[in-house]
Amino acid sequence: MSTGATETREAPSLAAMLDPAVLADPYPLYKELRDHSPVHWDPMLHSWIVTGYGEVLKVLHEFSARCAPSPGELERMGLGELAPAAELLVKQMLFLDPPDHTRLRALASSAFTTGRVEAMRDQIQSITDELLDAAIPRKRIEMLAEFAEPLPCIVTAIVLGVPIEDYHRLKDWSVDFAQILSNLQLDPESAAARVPSVNEMVAYFERAVSRPKSESRPGLVEWLKNAEVNGDRLSGEEVIANLIITMVGAQETTTNLIACGLLSLLRNPEQLEKLRAHPELMKPAVEELLRYESPSQKTSRKAFQEVEVGGKRIRPGENVIAIMAAANRDPLRFPEPDRLDIERPDNRHLAFGWARHFCFGAPLARIEAEIAFSSILRRMPGLRLEDQTIEWREHMGLRGLKALHLAFD
Repeated sequence: MSTGATETREAPSLAAMLDPAVLADPYPLYKELRDHSPVHWDPMLHSWIVTGYGEVLKVLHEFSARCAPSPGELERMGLGELAPAAELLVKQMLFLDPPDHTRLRALASSAFTTGRVEAMRDQIQSITDELLDAAIPRKRIEMLAEFAEPLPCIVTAIVLGVPIEDYHRLKDWSVDFAQILSNLQLDPESAAARVPSVNEMVAYFERAVSRPKSESRPGLVEWLKNAEVNGDRLSGEEVIANLIITMVGAQETTTNLIACGLLSLLRNPEQLEKLRAHPELMKPAVEELLRYESPSQKTSRKAFQEVEVGGKRIRPGENVIAIMAAANRDPLRFPEPDRLDIERPDNRHLAFGWARHFCFGAPLARIEAEIAFSSILRRMPGLRLEDQTIEWREHMGLRGLKALHLAFD
């Protein structure tokens, strides 16, 4: 077995993700990494890179999520200005292991139930129709700015229980926080520049959580404040930290799912027309779009103890980057993985993660996507790209577009 200290690197570094050509299509890079070895050491990132489906599944099941840098670690790295972000990260479910994660997840799940999500369908449909109404007379739409961004932002404001008119601020904070999460290792200066945004965001949620009951409105702010399991409750800091990670995930991934999903359908017109003709295929279509262009491309973990993955020995404490998007294109798991197939059987993709850290907001994202795609295909016949120039966001972790200009009949 190889170890990170001794392995000879032949594969390119995952740092190539920030190259514009790779951002446009990262899947050849993922294939090259997977073909080289589904588990290999990247000395540039000081991490193991895991790209095979079975290997990623093992990492998601068995490795520690406590990989966010602590305030003290950032101080030692000369990045003390990022301490406000670190204070949040270490209290978020995303970066916790049992028993802390188990406790937080149970409390959060008691507040954000499946019934509450399902009850929002009519409201989400109404928001969707209102946003599309503005574009229908013009026969064209910039899908990001006019629909794919505002829909999940407005829905998120309602879910949180904050004023809907604040959704622009929520979006700006989400973009900044997601950028810190994804690019801290490669671009710490950019992350540091977003600290004022983090401070504003924290102050906003501190005010929201401290509102008296007489001024509160239904939503996750109040539900988390009042959540109780066996007499246990969340602290104020835990409420704020997990409101923020829920806000970021609810906006960024759903926006990317809608925009990238539409682009994938437009680039595969036979699949688009099949879905238009058979709307009953919408649920499996959403799952295939999640697999084909995963909104969240990767996640980080650490080894609890020395363990073998894919024939490589990973030592305790070593960093591991599990690339779900690469696993979702692994031919050992998905036949013809680079083909979009909205009727793909046995589509157990990893776009929402797996095991105990399976995405908390997945049910809401699925409902929003189903309503969005159904409404767009129904109301926008002849949908097509108006501008063939596609620009992707400079982001290692999230797969997103800068704009998507469409026309229709």
